[in-house]
Amino acid sequence: MTLHDSVQVRATGLPGEVLTPGQDGYDEAATTLFAAGTPEVVIRPRDAAEVAAALRHAARAGLTPSVRSGGHSMAGLSTHTDGMIIDLVRISQIEVADRASRQVRIGAGATWGAVAAVLQPHGLGLTAGDTRDVGVGGLTLGGGIGWLVRRYGLAIDSLIGADLVTAAGQLLHVDADHHGELFWALRGGGGNFGVVVSFDFIAQPVTSVHYGAIGYHPGDLPQLIGDWRDLMRAGDENLTTTLALTPPMFGQPASATLMCCYAGPGGDAAARALGPFRQLGAVTSDDIRAMLYAEVLEDAGRRPGGLRIETRNTLVADLGNEFIGAIETLFGGRRTALALRSLGGAVARVPADATAFAHRDAEVMLVATMVLPADATPEQAGEALARWAPLAAHGSGAYVNFLGSASEADVAAVYPPATYRRLAAVKRAYDPGNVFRRNHNIRPGQG
Repeated sequence: MTLHDSVQVRATGLPGEVLTPGQDGYDEAATTLFAAGTPEVVIRPRDAAEVAAALRHAARAGLTPSVRSGGHSMAGLSTHTDGMIIDLVRISQIEVADRASRQVRIGAGATWGAVAAVLQPHGLGLTAGDTRDVGVGGLTLGGGIGWLVRRYGLAIDSLIGADLVTAAGQLLHVDADHHGELFWALRGGGGNFGVVVSFDFIAQPVTSVHYGAIGYHPGDLPQLIGDWRDLMRAGDENLTTTLALTPPMFGQPASATLMCCYAGPGGDAAARALGPFRQLGAVTSDDIRAMLYAEVLEDAGRRPGGLRIETRNTLVADLGNEFIGAIETLFGGRRTALALRSLGGAVARVPADATAFAHRDAEVMLVATMVLPADATPEQAGEALARWAPLAAHGSGAYVNFLGSASEADVAAVYPPATYRRLAAVKRAYDPGNVFRRNHNIRPGQG
């Protein structure tokens, strides 16, 4: 019997769409935005019962499962070189369950672009990341930072319940009154505790927004960052911005771009909020305009070939001048793009221990994208990451959805110690065998 034949036998009897090596569609199903895999089987269940059946089969066959919603894990965790991929793409229903209370139910395999399109005619929306094809499941479980974050908080701040299949194949409904500790852990603890198949949210009233970018001449970088920080501290909470700094790369000059989203249809109010940002520096472009919120989400670009991308981030409670100086130093290194995403507002009004996303005091998330040759040596990669270390030391933890690595030390550094211990206790209660370990893994705590 060949390896291909043995894989086919091991997949026999699985419900849902099943793809094994050599079948049409397998290569596409094994490949994600940030990684190409060679799993033994990809299964696309249609409901919770089929998820449970897949988990039972994986246990019998000795296949370690990986779970995928949209496939945008920067650490490449949405696929693997062996085992079973449980791809939730077929569990993608989007339902406005109660228009009066704005309650919506969304399948974990839905994309945020599809969600925005369904909710738009109802005058509703949710904080939803940056791109159309990001999966609802992964983004929500990590916290959910998007363009409405200062106005309405994280995605998890609108979450009121979820349906989850445990490692033992049990379907649980989880909310504040049922499995409360698990509900706490799902809001920021990632995919460690089971396969979430659907989410219940309270959507927000959102119609049109003012969205676009202001480009600046990248001259005095510390001055630009400091002035942007001061404006955001005093600014309208309807306005969320990201200051993107790109060094000279691929024949293009350095650039400084402020992405802006004003969460309201009022043109005069948006103009007042944006006015001071149009005076930050020498403006080279300005394309901010009113548009439907559903149009804000963009298509995800594919990673350029021949390159290796290393992404790191940290959350910063006080964007002080010393930290700004360290940012300038890192930006001066080879091929390191930076993005400072504004937080605060509604995010900060949630108590730090209310969810597993504990960094409620952060005013900024700093994301560094280091571009290396595809064949970079360990020494070259180590040198790039060493330049990041002084900045990480200034921050507090990280946002798990933008973490490009998944070592035990990296994951432990995401959470405050008390939060990590609490997550480990929930892991012990619901996945003591660490079945769900192909993620930013939190090991079961000791009893």
